Amino acid sequence: MSQSDPRPVIAGVRDGRGLDDHGAALIARGLADGSVSDAQAGAFAMAALLAGLGEGGRVALTRAMRDSGRVLRWDLPGPVVDKHSTGGIGDTVSLILAPIVAACGAYVPMISGRGLGHTGGTLDKLEAIPGFRTQLSEDEFRRTVAATGCAIVAAGRDLAPADARLYAIRDETATVGSIDLITASILSKKLAAGLDGLVLDVKQGSGAFLRSPEAALELARALVETANGAGCRTMAYITDMDQPLARAAGNALELREAIAVLKGARGALAELSLDLSVACLAMADLEGAGQALATGHAAERFARMVVAQGGPADLLERPEAHLPDAPVILPIPARGRVAAIDTQALGHVVVALGGGRLHAGDRIDPRVGLADLLRIGEEAGPDRPLGFVHAATMSAAEAAIASVQSAYLMGDGPAPGPLIRCEVSPE
Repeated sequence: MSQSDPRPVIAGVRDGRGLDDHGAALIARGLADGSVSDAQAGAFAMAALLAGLGEGGRVALTRAMRDSGRVLRWDLPGPVVDKHSTGGIGDTVSLILAPIVAACGAYVPMISGRGLGHTGGTLDKLEAIPGFRTQLSEDEFRRTVAATGCAIVAAGRDLAPADARLYAIRDETATVGSIDLITASILSKKLAAGLDGLVLDVKQGSGAFLRSPEAALELARALVETANGAGCRTMAYITDMDQPLARAAGNALELREAIAVLKGARGALAELSLDLSVACLAMADLEGAGQALATGHAAERFARMVVAQGGPADLLERPEAHLPDAPVILPIPARGRVAAIDTQALGHVVVALGGGRLHAGDRIDPRVGLADLLRIGEEAGPDRPLGFVHAATMSAAEAAIASVQSAYLMGDGPAPGPLIRCEVSPE
């Protein structure tokens, strides 16, 4: 076999021998240039899920995927920082944090992803805005970051291209939950963005890919150790996803809620957005997150970013004029106190409505989703439904109502835990 044949590398991972620098480079290069087939990529992903890569293999794959394309370098009058979430329901923190941090003097070149499995993607939410462009050239990306302090974009074809392909393969092959592949996917893009500091929001609970606190802690440690080992100052928070972070799930609906926070609304979404913004700024030796939000400076930065990326200038003033409405909106009836929520099931409801993807390349309906969802400990009754379904058709709405009712457990239960569970810093 030739030195460029990926089969011995895949077999080595499968048999528990890990992954060295040469094997990682061969896989990453083959993912980027197509010489690794879809079948081989899927086999590699499954081998990594079942046998693991080992700490050295995880670092090797992360660096190789980072180096599969261009690595950005910045010359800006302030630190370059970013935040990444491992995914959840109603998580629009990125849309709030980026402008907060930019308003305080840092720069946020945020390279984000699309919906994967039951969770929504930041890019999908932004693309609910008419005209908003997530695909920017490198020159456009640099100009936007320099002018507004933040930009949220898809990875360009030459930025960690190996990850773009493996990201889709993981969804198709049910290997999303591999800690090694999650770590390499997240960090290859972030390290390629040329960051000075990174804050990670690792979710645990019923709506997370990793439900148990132990698994979330394992991932957080893997991410922090790998990123710091690669020279990027990084810390992680482990936060709750036993219920949706926002009261909405669905692209345009979540965007409306993020805008409401930027304009002064409070709640769990605002609380976590501020906490993570403070952490990002602390890594850059800056402060002022609360003031940036309270004074409207963060909202102004978001508005500038939207315009710079092709969206309407009056989105914050008139979101209802620009964000699409679903043709069918129905309440979700229930009685009693919310004791627990199968949050992952709510994500699947949104996917079934058309607001997410079953397969890579599926089109998304930005109008659909769930809104005004009750949280744990709140009471449902005749005048207060569990929430509202926003659907394209009556039949889809009716099916969604039944699914949401099944996802909510009514009765007495423990009070929800604290929003932030744990902080993981480099040792």
